[in-house]
Amino acid sequence: MTRISLTFGLGLATALAAGWFAFPYALYVRRAEPLDFRHKAHAEKSGVSQCTDCHALRDDGSFAGIPQADVCAPCHNESMGKRNWLVNFRQPANVWFSHAIHMRRAKLDCATCHGPYGESAQPVAYQQDRISGYSRQVMDMNTCEKCHRERKVEVGCLGCHK
Repeated sequence: MTRISLTFGLGLATALAAGWFAFPYALYVRRAEPLDFRHKAHAEKSGVSQCTDCHALRDDGSFAGIPQADVCAPCHNESMGKRNWLVNFRQPANVWFSHAIHMRRAKLDCATCHGPYGESAQPVAYQQDRISGYSRQVMDMNTCEKCHRERKVEVGCLGCHK
């Protein structure tokens, strides 16, 4: 009985370790960005004080995303990267999200959802889920629901889902 228990315990421990460590490692593939962009260094050198200095909202309130090259041109006259940037926080196709509502109406700081990206001294590694194709950094519904509960904001399913 002891040998069977020991074998079972080792098997269980191996399966749990594979599930916790090996599966996530196998599930996500790392992809390189076009260059090693360091938010902290750019903020310190350029005097950028807030995310919206580079990542702006359009006039209609939609998020403009990664800045165009003309934003970088005053300091960089050489070409920066050979391909487009990967999008860490792209939402699934069935999700509707408005940065304008969260930033302008709710007065949320970018770090509330995205964390302290502006303070990062190292480039953020892009990790893509091999199954869904989405980034590992995509926001999940539980995080959004928790934030809404804490702020007593009620929205039905169609408030966020198309």
